[in-house]
Amino acid sequence: MAELIREGAWAVGLATIDQASGNVLEVLYPSPALGLDDAPGDLIRAAGHEIAAGTVEIHSHHAAKLGAAELGDAARTDDLRGVRAACVLTVIEDCSAPPIDAYDAYLRLQLVSHRLAAPGTLNFDGLFSVLTNVVWSDAGPCAAEGFAATKMRFMAAGQQLQVRSVDKLARMSDYVVPDGVRIADADRVRLGAHLAPGTTVMHEGFVNFNAGTLGESMVEGRISAGVRVGAGSDIGGGASLMGTLSGGGSEQISVGEGCLIGANAGIGISLGDNCVVEAGLYITAGTVVTMADGSLRKAREISGESDLLFRRNSTSGAVEALVRDGNWGQLNPELHSN
Repeated sequence: MAELIREGAWAVGLATIDQASGNVLEVLYPSPALGLDDAPGDLIRAAGHEIAAGTVEIHSHHAAKLGAAELGDAARTDDLRGVRAACVLTVIEDCSAPPIDAYDAYLRLQLVSHRLAAPGTLNFDGLFSVLTNVVWSDAGPCAAEGFAATKMRFMAAGQQLQVRSVDKLARMSDYVVPDGVRIADADRVRLGAHLAPGTTVMHEGFVNFNAGTLGESMVEGRISAGVRVGAGSDIGGGASLMGTLSGGGSEQISVGEGCLIGANAGIGISLGDNCVVEAGLYITAGTVVTMADGSLRKAREISGESDLLFRRNSTSGAVEALVRDGNWGQLNPELHSN
């Protein structure tokens, strides 16, 4: 299990705030920074912020001095959507503590997607309690409450408003586009995903927040929240890696390097390096597995072991874990030169 980072973070961002409720709908942090040791303390204090947990709204000239001149004059309103934009400065004192509000949560999500923190190294406990449900539209985020009135304002202005989703998390590519990756369907990668260079996410692939790849990988299945996938691994079409949200929030599943999880297979245990799971086979922690020596073990007892082939015996129906020393073929290098 990954160890939590016990240091702070800071960033200047552009927040979208619902005018009626005051709820934070989104925050874009273009250049987040992990660690406070090198933070420009004098500039942060000049902007009205002590170096401690929290967020303050700042003027554009302070943003420029803090390296975020591209945010410009952020203070403006959008009467059709019923929102206002504000330039903000957010500081997290300790990333091993849970997020305190939406500003804090958005900063953590973007630290992961910018590859500044690996999946499982930031505390996301209570994430959904500090985020609000948002209508993600082609005009930008809108408040879910009272959305019918928002839609009517657009229609009265002769404009169409199309809704992409209604969710507490946005898609990653609207905030971060990492170098060296391919994403066939941007809707299927959530903000807070970690995609290492050389990762390809195909049309049916899915990567949740606080999850992702640590090296070049093929993702044609589902990487759930909290799951880490090692370099050179292939998650087959329709495959599912059980995450912390569905596993009680405590068990962190990981896949080692050079693994193959076959189409429509799944795991609720961790895999070491060079493992293969047969297509269509789902292994949960309680699955009874027949070992090479004929002994029976619960799958949780061999969680994280390397060089295993998991298959279902076509004659007896028993799930087997056999020692393997071959190569399943490895990733096609042409598909991962991104």
